[in-house]
Amino acid sequence: MENDSAIAALAALAQSTRLDAFRLLVRHEPAGLPAGEVARALGVPQNTLSVHLATLARAGLVRSERRSRVINYRADLDQVKELALFLVKDCCGGDAALCAPLIAELTPCC
Repeated sequence: MENDSAIAALAALAQSTRLDAFRLLVRHEPAGLPAGEVARALGVPQNTLSVHLATLARAGLVRSERRSRVINYRADLDQVKELALFLVKDCCGGDAALCAPLIAELTPCC
Protein backbone atom coordinates (compact mmCIF):
# COMPACT_ATOMS: atom_id res chain seq x y z
CA MET A 1 0.00 0.00 0.00
CA GLU A 2 1.21 3.48 -0.85
CA ASN A 3 1.01 6.52 1.40
CA ASP A 4 -1.74 8.11 -0.72
CA SER A 5 -3.97 5.03 -0.42
CA ALA A 6 -3.46 4.86 3.33
CA ILE A 7 -4.21 8.56 3.71
CA ALA A 8 -7.40 8.21 1.65
CA ALA A 9 -8.57 5.25 3.76
CA LEU A 10 -7.79 6.95 7.05
CA ALA A 11 -9.44 10.18 5.90
CA ALA A 12 -12.58 8.27 4.90
CA LEU A 13 -12.75 6.73 8.37
CA ALA A 14 -12.12 10.07 10.10
CA GLN A 15 -15.82 10.93 10.19
CA SER A 16 -18.30 9.52 12.70
CA THR A 17 -21.03 8.28 10.34
CA ARG A 18 -18.56 6.70 7.95
CA LEU A 19 -16.69 5.00 10.78
CA ASP A 20 -19.99 3.68 12.20
CA ALA A 21 -21.09 2.45 8.77
CA PHE A 22 -17.77 0.75 8.15
CA ARG A 23 -17.79 -0.99 11.54
CA LEU A 24 -21.38 -2.11 10.96
CA LEU A 25 -20.42 -3.62 7.61
CA VAL A 26 -17.43 -5.38 9.19
CA ARG A 27 -19.80 -6.95 11.74
CA HIS A 28 -21.98 -8.23 8.90
CA GLU A 29 -19.25 -9.88 6.87
CA PRO A 30 -19.39 -11.85 4.63
CA ALA A 31 -23.03 -11.20 3.70
CA GLY A 32 -22.92 -7.41 3.95
CA LEU A 33 -26.01 -5.24 4.20
CA PRO A 34 -28.30 -3.38 1.83
CA ALA A 35 -27.79 0.38 1.92
CA GLY A 36 -31.28 0.92 3.34
CA GLU A 37 -30.56 -1.34 6.30
CA VAL A 38 -27.30 0.49 7.00
CA ALA A 39 -29.18 3.82 6.91
CA ARG A 40 -31.87 2.53 9.30
CA ALA A 41 -29.36 0.99 11.69
CA LEU A 42 -27.44 4.27 11.90
CA GLY A 43 -30.48 6.55 11.86
CA VAL A 44 -29.17 8.43 8.84
CA PRO A 45 -31.19 9.54 5.79
CA GLN A 46 -30.51 7.28 2.80
CA ASN A 47 -29.25 10.07 0.57
CA THR A 48 -26.78 11.17 3.26
CA LEU A 49 -25.61 7.62 3.79
CA SER A 50 -25.15 7.19 0.05
CA VAL A 51 -22.58 10.00 0.06
CA HIS A 52 -20.76 8.41 2.99
CA LEU A 53 -20.73 4.96 1.39
CA ALA A 54 -19.40 6.46 -1.84
CA THR A 55 -16.54 8.04 0.13
CA LEU A 56 -15.72 4.69 1.73
CA ALA A 57 -15.89 2.98 -1.67
CA ARG A 58 -13.53 5.52 -3.29
CA ALA A 59 -11.09 4.83 -0.45
CA GLY A 60 -11.35 1.10 -1.21
CA LEU A 61 -12.84 0.21 2.16
CA VAL A 62 -16.23 -1.03 0.96
CA ARG A 63 -17.56 -2.72 -2.14
CA SER A 64 -21.07 -2.69 -3.51
CA GLU A 65 -22.99 -5.16 -5.61
CA ARG A 66 -26.39 -4.70 -7.11
CA ARG A 67 -28.99 -7.38 -6.44
CA SER A 68 -32.02 -6.50 -8.46
CA ARG A 69 -33.08 -3.08 -7.12
CA VAL A 70 -31.02 -3.36 -3.93
CA ILE A 71 -27.40 -2.32 -3.56
CA ASN A 72 -25.61 -4.49 -1.01
CA TYR A 73 -22.47 -3.18 0.67
CA ARG A 74 -19.61 -5.18 2.15
CA ALA A 75 -16.43 -4.20 3.93
CA ASP A 76 -13.36 -4.94 1.84
CA LEU A 77 -11.40 -6.93 4.41
CA ASP A 78 -8.43 -7.35 2.07
CA GLN A 79 -8.05 -3.57 1.95
CA VAL A 80 -8.41 -3.38 5.74
CA LYS A 81 -5.66 -5.97 6.07
CA GLU A 82 -3.43 -3.97 3.73
CA LEU A 83 -4.06 -0.81 5.73
CA ALA A 84 -3.32 -2.51 9.06
CA LEU A 85 -0.14 -4.07 7.68
CA PHE A 86 0.94 -0.72 6.24
CA LEU A 87 0.49 0.93 9.66
CA VAL A 88 2.52 -1.66 11.57
CA LYS A 89 4.93 -2.84 8.87
CA ASP A 90 8.06 -1.74 10.70
CA CYS A 91 6.63 -2.42 14.14
CA CYS A 92 9.09 -2.60 17.00
CA GLY A 93 12.16 -2.56 14.77
CA GLY A 94 11.55 -6.18 13.80
CA ASP A 95 11.58 -7.44 17.40
CA ALA A 96 8.92 -10.18 17.33
CA ALA A 97 8.64 -10.24 21.13
CA LEU A 98 7.57 -6.60 21.19
CA CYS A 99 5.00 -7.16 18.43
CA ALA A 100 3.51 -10.26 20.09
CA PRO A 101 0.88 -8.37 22.16
CA LEU A 102 -0.40 -6.61 19.06
CA ILE A 103 -0.64 -9.84 17.09
CA ALA A 104 -2.33 -11.57 20.04
CA GLU A 105 -4.98 -8.82 20.20
CA LEU A 106 -5.77 -9.17 16.50
CA THR A 107 -5.77 -12.97 16.31
CA PRO A 108 -8.96 -13.81 18.27
CA CYS A 109 -11.14 -11.57 16.10
CA CYS A 110 -10.16 -13.22 12.87
